Amino acid sequence: MKPDLLRCKRKGFRLFAEALFTLSGTVTTVVILLIILFLFKEGAGLFRSNEVEKGYSLCVHASSPVERLSPAQIKQIFDYETEWIPFRLEDLFDRYSEEELGKDYALLPGKLGEEITKEPKLVAFVPTQYVPTGLPTVRVLPGSRIGWLRFFGGKEWMPTATPAPLFGVLPLLLGTLWVSLFAILIALPLGLGATVYLSELAGEKMRRLLKPAIELLAGIPSVVYGFFGLVVLVPFLQRTGGLPVGETALAGSLILAIMALPTIITVAEDAMRNTPKALREASLALGATRWQTIYRVVFPASVSGISAAIVLGIGRAVGETMAVLMVTGNAAVMPSSLLEPVRTIPATIAAELGEAPAGGAHYQALFMLGCILFLITLLISTAAEIISGKSFYNKKGI
Repeated sequence: MKPDLLRCKRKGFRLFAEALFTLSGTVTTVVILLIILFLFKEGAGLFRSNEVEKGYSLCVHASSPVERLSPAQIKQIFDYETEWIPFRLEDLFDRYSEEELGKDYALLPGKLGEEITKEPKLVAFVPTQYVPTGLPTVRVLPGSRIGWLRFFGGKEWMPTATPAPLFGVLPLLLGTLWVSLFAILIALPLGLGATVYLSELAGEKMRRLLKPAIELLAGIPSVVYGFFGLVVLVPFLQRTGGLPVGETALAGSLILAIMALPTIITVAEDAMRNTPKALREASLALGATRWQTIYRVVFPASVSGISAAIVLGIGRAVGETMAVLMVTGNAAVMPSSLLEPVRTIPATIAAELGEAPAGGAHYQALFMLGCILFLITLLISTAAEIISGKSFYNKKGI
């Protein structure tokens, strides 16, 4: 009876452990899916928002040829860059006293109508509740929703502009890719070189000394890297390059490269070290040199781990926030040079989410930026899986 009882206990424990692990995996998967769903739900709400600030309307003279204004055209008008005359509610308070506007501003719509009637080129931006009604000389311009094309193809990011915010994500997207691309171009050869040295060339004592030091660098908070870049790297670039400011895309790329190096080196070195020793010995026995063995045997055998290291390095570069926020200058402009300030998507989310009203267009636009960042990371991971699946040994059927 005792062996049977022991077997029953082991079976019960095994079933309990399996159920616990299944529940843990299911809950984790559901939570991740709900987070992704919430992210895209909040982001998609942007395209149901009006281009003009919520609760406000644009009024023009009935004879005005203007039928509809884009956010860029509205910005030009209210920046006094056209022949049209911008008019805000504050201008009405400057022209009339509180007594003339009546108790609880009951006469304000009538006064506004008079101003629009007197000036056919006036474009008034006023709260919807004060829009003059019943006047044949006043016309309210129809509002339109924020479009996909203007969001993804727009070249200006001014989410707090009035009357119509500008949500052009193109400079932020290109700034992110610009900084990350050059960071990986710097970190990848240095990281792979250090990986080959630690895995294949360094002595055991040197490896034991360098490996923990490199792993320690991966644990340094990003704000420390950012502070180092702001205090040391940015003034250095400004002096040596003769730049007006040192907060540039180059500074961001260098900091990200430094931050990505420990991840790339650690993961890739582990992958190369795990290459079966028999493969190395067989290659050397066939007359291959040490470098030929590294290039033709070790690298193909560990390509999956090296791809993972590259993906993690790119992910660190693309998703980094604080360090980039501190050294890139945060200028939401189209990047044309490494020596100019830029702004990345993570830095934009970190800098603006605290000041964006919950549920507003600005808030939803930041969530849409998070969706874009998620899709970029997903594409990078998918590409890495495809690359690792086409390794030398998979092609040869080994």
